Formats: sequence, C-alpha cells, structure tokens
Amino acid sequence: MTADHAALKPQAEALFRRKRRGAIALPLLVLAYLTYALFAFDVPGLIATATPENGKTLIRDSYSYKTHVTRDNRTAQVTMAVEGERKGAYPEGQAPDWVDLAGPEGVTRITLPRGGVVTFGPQDVTFDIPDYGLVTARPGNGGANATFPPGELPDWINASKNRVAITQPDARLTITRRRSEVFHYSTGWELFFFTLDSPYHGLGPVTLAQRALDGEAGAIWHDFWYNPMWMHAAVVWALFETILMAFLGTFGAALVALPLAFLAARNFTPLMVVRQVARRVFDFFRGVDALIWTIVLARAFGPGPMTGALAILITDTGSFGKMFSEALENVDGKQIEGLQSTGARPIQRYRFGVIPQVTPVLLSQILYFFESNTRSATVIGAITGGGIGLLLTQAMVTQKDWEEVSYYIVLIVLMVFAMDWFSGWLRRKLISGDDGGH
Repeated sequence: MTADHAALKPQAEALFRRKRRGAIALPLLVLAYLTYALFAFDVPGLIATATPENGKTLIRDSYSYKTHVTRDNRTAQVTMAVEGERKGAYPEGQAPDWVDLAGPEGVTRITLPRGGVVTFGPQDVTFDIPDYGLVTARPGNGGANATFPPGELPDWINASKNRVAITQPDARLTITRRRSEVFHYSTGWELFFFTLDSPYHGLGPVTLAQRALDGEAGAIWHDFWYNPMWMHAAVVWALFETILMAFLGTFGAALVALPLAFLAARNFTPLMVVRQVARRVFDFFRGVDALIWTIVLARAFGPGPMTGALAILITDTGSFGKMFSEALENVDGKQIEGLQSTGARPIQRYRFGVIPQVTPVLLSQILYFFESNTRSATVIGAITGGGIGLLLTQAMVTQKDWEEVSYYIVLIVLMVFAMDWFSGWLRRKLISGDDGGH
C-alpha cells in the first residue's frame, strides 16, 4: 500500500498544480478580455463625450411636460401650446395662470416658478434671472442682439450671434432671429384625459362623475377615448395588434412544427435522410433571427402586423420543431405497443398513445414562447409598422414626446405582466388541472 501511495502522490500533485493554474488562468483570461473590450469599444471615449445634462433632461421629460410660449419676432405675435403641438394649442385669449397676456403696451409677462421673469415686448425680449441679472435681446436682421450682465457667461447660457439658449431648472429660453420661445416645465402628463378644447378639461373627478350621472357619460368617454394628443383608442388597438402578432406567430408555428417534428424524431422516422433534412430545415428557420426574417418579409410582402406574425412563425417553427422532436423521442413506447395490440391504426396510435404523453411539455413550451413573443412583437412591430412598437418608435424619433414614450413603456410592461400571469394561469389550468381555487 505504501508503494502504491508513493506512486499516486506525484499524479495527485500534478493534478492539483493543473487545477491551481486553471484557477489563476481563467480569471486572468477574463480580465484580459474585459480590458480588450474596454478599449475596443472605446469606453473611455464614450465616457468623455457623455453629457449628463442631456440625461437629466431626458429623465425630466419622461414625467413632465413642456408648455411652449412662442413669440414670432417678425410680427410680435405670441402663441402657447402644450409640447408645441397644434392639438395642444391654447385658444386665442386663453393662457396658463403663469402667463399674463399682452396688455395695452403689448408686453407678455411669463413668471417662472423659481422667480425668473421673461417678458416679450413689441421689440425686446428680457429674462430677469434671480442671482444673476437681466438678459436683454432685440432679435432682428443682425441676429439675437443679446446683452448680458458683466462678467463671464455661466455654463447654462449658450450664446452666439444668431442664437441664445438659457437653461434653468424649471424652464428654458431660446432666442433666434425669427423666434423667441420659453419652455416651461410642469410635473405630470398634461391633457392626458381631455384636451383644451374639450368642455371637460380641468374638471375634477367629482364634477365629472356628477355630469356622467346627468347623462353625459358617453360624451365624457368619447372625449377621453379619442383624445387627439394621447390617442388612447389607437394605443389600445396597437396593444391588441402586438398581442395578435405574438399569438398568430406562436400558435401558427406550433401547428406547423408538430407534424414536421415526427419526421425529425428517431423513433418515428427510421430513414436517416428524412430525419436529417427535417432537422436541417429546423436549424435554418431558427438560425436566422426573427428581426432578420422581419426585414426580409417586409421587403417581400410590405409592412404590416401580418408580416411580423409570419416572421415569428418562421423562427418559432425551427425552435418548436427541435423541442417537439426531442419530446417525441422520449415518449414511452409501451403505450403505443398496447394500442397496437388492440388493432389500432397508426393515426389512432399517435392520437391516443403519443399526443397525451407530450401534450404537457408542448403546451408549456408554447405558452412560454407566447409570453416571450409578446415582448419580441414590440420590437418587430417597430420594423413592420404595426403594434405598440410603431407608436413607441415614432414618439422616440420626434425627440420631444418623451412623456409619451414613458406612457408606452408603462403599457408594454403592464402587458408583459398580464401575459405572464395569463400564461402561468393557463399552464396550471391545462396541464395540472389546478384552477387556483382551494
């Protein structure tokens, strides 16, 4: 025994040395890769060019809205609109309570929450900034023509000959040759329920309930549902299109993949050539990402929700085919033999001997993919021009309606929550027979 121990000792020591070297080499290899990625993707350059102020503005825009007070420097006409949209424009003679419309002297006075005051006069534009001083401009052919208090300009003032931009925590003023504009920030999603031209704008919930009971429920619902700024009806329809794309793609793929899976299963297709062809078809379908299929199909058939559903169908046919064939290869052959001994035909053997065995696995996989494809359909819809993904992309492209982006993201998250709950409930109901009761 002693001689055997002595012979095994060098082998054990060599094994321990290899393990120690591996334990040291693996972290070093990962560290080297991360270092390479750090410089290959120019992370230091990205950090150097990052603008935290833009990030703050983006976050603020997601939970607040801007009221634009605009002065046409050529005509001295002043207009006001929420987010600068025509659909959110204040009717003539109306203004927010922090705006005093032009009086006899033609001066419009804008009082900001933190004490700053902007005035739009017949010719001049002024901004009295607390703890800084008075900025005066006379826009015209010579440019913005702005004058500032003595000293170096602070970093929140960007001034050139033709443009002046002054950024404050609660507002922003821009002055150009043709236009002067104040962006006034307010917390909330303004006009979410009713636009300014609706008779129900500004009414409290109690008043709305009373008027609904008095027979105006239909009109109240119409003004909310067809709100031209937030487009609630169009948004709900877009959510329905997104779920429909996921449903048609997922369950359509399951119907196509199930019969093809028998061709790829070893115990149902003895010919190796047929099995290999079926498996390579599955590999091809799932090897190309759904987004690539979306672009190809959109080029071939044009944009639309059905194109997105077809892209999901093709990709999931490959995935389902592989999983279904593996499930079929693991079925218990004794049940099939028992049915065969009774004289059952092949179709009957498959129907009563195979399908009941694989149904729980197949349903679980289908429902999981349906839940996952609900999220994927959002991105696919942005390419094919359908569903909530299209509205989200349009809102992001404008670079101004970030509160609408937040609205769509909240709805997408709620949709995913709902599909997660529904998928789990349906799995328990269909697979285990548990309806959640006690």
